[in-house]
Amino acid sequence: MKLTTSFTRLKKAGACAGRYLFLAKALGGITEYGKDTPIDLLTILETNGVDDCLWALQATAEDASRITDLIIADVAESVLHIYEREYPADKRVRECIQARRAYANGEIDAAAWAAARDAAWDAAWAAARDAAWAAARDAAWAAARDAAWDAAWDAAWDAAWDAEVEKQKAILRKHLTEDVPVPKAAAR
Repeated sequence: MKLTTSFTRLKKAGACAGRYLFLAKALGGITEYGKDTPIDLLTILETNGVDDCLWALQATAEDASRITDLIIADVAESVLHIYEREYPADKRVRECIQARRAYANGEIDAAAWAAARDAAWDAAWAAARDAAWAAARDAAWAAARDAAWDAAWDAAWDAAWDAEVEKQKAILRKHLTEDVPVPKAAAR
């Protein structure tokens, strides 16, 4: 399914003025392009980036809920290894991702999806408590790092961030270009 929006829809949804104008400029201006002319979300991805494309999912002419669920599942799965490295025995987050995908495909109902989501939230809160404790413990060490270490860390972080953004763009492109039929027995 092709997802589209328009300048009218974006404005009505409360688009950030700066990013709205950035898109308008990229498309030759609102008057020239047309305030109600459909804008493919792939165009927003390529001109404005991942964040604006994800935000625009709330302002589509078509029902974007299924594609949004599939995008969320794929993005979560792309970083699941980070969680599972710390908590290898905890399968709640993986099961939640699988349930989100199954719900989007009409294979489970809303109650089953909610149960998996709640279990994943419990796992996330437990991980957050562990992370807060570790952060407090490590605060003294972090404060002692020298400027060279900070610069190296910043460079590594920037490279990792760029790689993650590219991964997310690939996931969005996949879902915004795939012609996936809507499941017959939608569980919504």
